[in-house]
Amino acid sequence: MAALTSQSTFTAPTSLRALNDAGLSFKDALSHCSLRCRGVAQNGKSRGALKGVSCSLASPPPPAWPGRATVVGSRKKTWDGPKPISLIGSTGSIGTQTLDIAAEHPDKFKVVALAAGSNIALLAEQIRTFKPSLVAIRNGELVPELKSAIKDVQPQPEIVSGEDGIVEVAQHPEAVTVVTGIVGCAGLKPTVAAIEAGKDIALANKETLIAGGPYVLPLAHKHGIKILPADSEHSAIFQCIQGLPEGGLRRIILTASGGSFRDWPVEKLKDVKPADALKHPNWNMGKKITVDSATLMNKGLEVIEAHYLFGADYDNIEIIIHPQSIIHSMVETQDSSILGQLGWPDMRLPILYTLSWPERILCSETSWPRLDFVKMGSLTFKAPDRAKYPSMDLSYAAGRAGGTMTGVLSAANEKAVELFLDERIGYFDIIKIIEKTCEKHREELVSRPSLEEIVHYDHWARVYAAKIAEASPAAPVAV
Repeated sequence: MAALTSQSTFTAPTSLRALNDAGLSFKDALSHCSLRCRGVAQNGKSRGALKGVSCSLASPPPPAWPGRATVVGSRKKTWDGPKPISLIGSTGSIGTQTLDIAAEHPDKFKVVALAAGSNIALLAEQIRTFKPSLVAIRNGELVPELKSAIKDVQPQPEIVSGEDGIVEVAQHPEAVTVVTGIVGCAGLKPTVAAIEAGKDIALANKETLIAGGPYVLPLAHKHGIKILPADSEHSAIFQCIQGLPEGGLRRIILTASGGSFRDWPVEKLKDVKPADALKHPNWNMGKKITVDSATLMNKGLEVIEAHYLFGADYDNIEIIIHPQSIIHSMVETQDSSILGQLGWPDMRLPILYTLSWPERILCSETSWPRLDFVKMGSLTFKAPDRAKYPSMDLSYAAGRAGGTMTGVLSAANEKAVELFLDERIGYFDIIKIIEKTCEKHREELVSRPSLEEIVHYDHWARVYAAKIAEASPAAPVAV
């Protein structure tokens, strides 16, 4: 069915399920719901609310930062010496970079607890270096191996395992800030536990807000904790809104590198292989996020995260392609001024700022090269090609649906990317599988989910996405 426009005469149903029953596709239905709920201008007339129309944006959860970031009212310092931190996902990319920062600034940060997956050799090295008092490992069967690897370390840390062990790390009584570097919905429960224990969150786990925003944000406000974004784009926005007055934010501009295929014609993409997608021109990242950068799904997910973090309406969050990755994102103020945060592509800077905020820590020029504008050269920008990056429209539609839809989008994407990396589906099939999963979820969308419902639909989306791929094992899903 053709997409509905603001001129459509279709009568607005009162729910997404009714739109589903009417036979509209996922993106068309959400576009229509969004237009009607916002009262988009027709024939030059002003916007106005429409009666009898409901969507998940009617009462969104309170943002982590309402378009501004002020120190007033923040927690007073309650510790002596270096700031105590817990780290979840210590052997991953975020975790190792966080520990690099702690190693360079031992007078500023002290690691009191670590949680990791199964990389025993690296975890043992981290324990030897940072002497945490508590260590969690997800696979309990590896505890004896870990104990053997650190038998000469003194003092010996307490070792716990499984999901409960990771929660213990998140709730460590000494920790002031918890860095959530674990990937996927597995990071949601420890983050909730940390919030309930009164810990500030250095947020590197996207699912915390993309899947858990409707539950996590009210909880964070209840406990008076700060959620500080550790990824480069949202850290840039966070840095730009320091000191803005209430109502000063007008627009968020997310910059995107364009990924591995930014210079490829669309028709060439049907034949790409995982090895092609993993050749990112600017950043050295994990496989999943590198594929997300190629599809631009990473930016679509960041749009949703920006909405939850800063309270901006989806109409006021824009994506632009910036190949150099020097401007990490920008904000526009009400008087049309543009504020941006610039720097070399280096994830350590946003991680550092989440740990030091509101302070700024002097860093060595040797390990933290300063931005040289002459060496940097020119900065260029262009609009993203929606034919090349259909993930954009899909992400905006899911964001406007709200509730459990955003978590389903993220989980389905994670599964589809996994299938692509395993060469079980084609590149174009990634978005097709995600859209089909979101389409199916319209039947059961929950606008105000519990934590259990968020976790349930994350699992459901992964299973359903896999079933779509398995429906035609001999060939990729048709596009």
